[in-house]
Amino acid sequence: MSPTVAILLKAPTAGAVKTRLAATVGTREAARIYRLLAERQLRAVPADWSAAVHYAPADSAAEMRRWLAPLRADLRFTPQSAGDLGARLVAAFATEFARGACGVIAVGGDCPGLDESVLREARRALATVEVVLGPATDGGYYLIGLRQPRANLFAGVAWSTPEVLPQTRAKILAESLSVAELRQLDDVDDEAGWHRAVAADRRLPQRRRGDE
Repeated sequence: MSPTVAILLKAPTAGAVKTRLAATVGTREAARIYRLLAERQLRAVPADWSAAVHYAPADSAAEMRRWLAPLRADLRFTPQSAGDLGARLVAAFATEFARGACGVIAVGGDCPGLDESVLREARRALATVEVVLGPATDGGYYLIGLRQPRANLFAGVAWSTPEVLPQTRAKILAESLSVAELRQLDDVDDEAGWHRAVAADRRLPQRRRGDE
């Protein structure tokens, strides 16, 4: 059986997403880029896999459905829990395993290199190990896959810092879990990251000028 892909997303409100990117390209442009990358991520999930959007804020259900449901008819929507990213990941994994998933792969929406081939590679790895990690160039990870809930992996992590990946590796080692790491990929967190993404894939629309 295929794993469930849980995509953690925010409502694409100008000024509320990609704030580091917005500092140089403007809030509306940053929101446009966020929407583009999130849609690209959703389309990368194989059609015969289960996919679920875990969204924030909790009152954005109607907006998220209007935005993403037309892209995939079987897409499920669940509000994210309160708390830091670790708490939200714990809740997302618990929800999907409670729904009967044989494995869960959690991703965000800002890694343009995370395509179908990488997801399939993660699936193959998850068949033989307990944890799959996709290291990001900023010291975090763009993907984590589990065969069962592992709440300890998300407790006490310094989220949004370069310590995320080494701390997670240490937790995996402390739990004596088998792990596989995928290729390192670049997240789009700022304008330089967006330019690198566009340079790597010219199908990504260029920045629009004149946004505040």
